[in-house]
Amino acid sequence: MDQDAFRQTYHEVNQVFCAFEKSILTNECRCSRAERFCIAEREGVQCGSESSQARCLRWLELLREQARFALRTEEERRLLPHGKAIRLQVGGMRGLAGLVVGADADTADDIDGTLARAEQQFGSLSAVPFDEVMREVAAFQVRKRSRRRR
Repeated sequence: MDQDAFRQTYHEVNQVFCAFEKSILTNECRCSRAERFCIAEREGVQCGSESSQARCLRWLELLREQARFALRTEEERRLLPHGKAIRLQVGGMRGLAGLVVGADADTADDIDGTLARAEQQFGSLSAVPFDEVMREVAAFQVRKRSRRRR
């Protein structure tokens, strides 16, 4: 399947895309609203709830605003490279889970549940103490690709 046909089919199938798709596909995070699907031997993730998707997108936007220094990014660039996107998603969820659940989590067990609890606890996602969350974003290291053996 060529890349253009894949993208077209992907967007037709995945109308409510998952904002945390990268971190879910790498098994760094989990979400009760995530639904996996396959197209031509490739895997994708869609969200089961538009309101949950909106909350996740709002959280990632807040994280991105706060993480410019930690990620060393400039605001003009809309799409983050894969490694920085993973750091933002996984580090942000680990930091938030640590605040909400109170445990050092290797994975975020439920993105939607954690964000809902954070909204309850802090009143809104913008009221989260981002200095504590940013420590996890800065500390998270993306796994290096293994070298292929010849």
